[in-house]
Amino acid sequence: MDQHAQIAWIREAEGDWSMALSYEEFKKAVSELCGTDLFLYKSQQMDRRIHSLMNFWGIRDYDEYLTALKTNPQRYQEFVKRLTINVSEFFRNPDRFIELWQRFLPEILQRTGGIRIWSAGCSNGAEPYSIAIILNELNALDQATILATDIDEAILRKAQHAVYSFNEVKSLPPDLREKYFRQEEEVFYFDEALKKQVQFKKHNLLQEPYPEDMDLIICRNVVIYFTEEAKHKIYVGFNRALRAGGYFLTGGTEPLLYYRHYGFENVATSFYQKIGPPSENLEAGHWSLSL
Repeated sequence: MDQHAQIAWIREAEGDWSMALSYEEFKKAVSELCGTDLFLYKSQQMDRRIHSLMNFWGIRDYDEYLTALKTNPQRYQEFVKRLTINVSEFFRNPDRFIELWQRFLPEILQRTGGIRIWSAGCSNGAEPYSIAIILNELNALDQATILATDIDEAILRKAQHAVYSFNEVKSLPPDLREKYFRQEEEVFYFDEALKKQVQFKKHNLLQEPYPEDMDLIICRNVVIYFTEEAKHKIYVGFNRALRAGGYFLTGGTEPLLYYRHYGFENVATSFYQKIGPPSENLEAGHWSLSL
């Protein structure tokens, strides 16, 4: 059955012989298909990605693309992959990891005796593995639980394999790179023992419940793609996921505006500490705190 016959078959099966899908109808249908509300992504970025994929695959209209997403796993995985830009490296923005190493992780460990960490939007795993390296250097890895989540199943598989290029490990101090990686030519294999200390899981920040009792949440270069409504939902969710006194680390281009209204205090560049629940009368645009 060719692509156009598939379109006719699916539309007949679904009882839909109306006009061709509009762009808004396409986004609604795909949101239901993949469980991610595309309307919560910034429209300009999402529109550009959708149309670039359509052009790349030579797809002429939204009916044809929706059919491809329903029937072609390769097209579907490529679409999910493009929802976010999976760019990460070990010790990206090294000063943030130095702050974690010298200040925040020791403080949490001293206060709690154990530590629960969530890397939300973990991409290729470089971020949670960087945390595992620091905790191992602090002789505290056995006291830690590290959860790493992402919406993209393909990038999670890459993270679990833990095989990297030089560009992905170049920001690591040379002694740590030598200690925690086995190098074969230009390929770097992460330490097997530390790899087992990170739990990877598929998770949708906009649709699924958040884990609880976290001491540190790291979510960098993720919310930049979302609307203000989606950011509001995520920030409230992060506050509720943290224990009292827990920390939230953002990306350098994603400062948390109105952080006190979300129950945080800004304690260092990109670091926010939970000081209480979100404000009961908090509003973000026209929506309320009730999520």
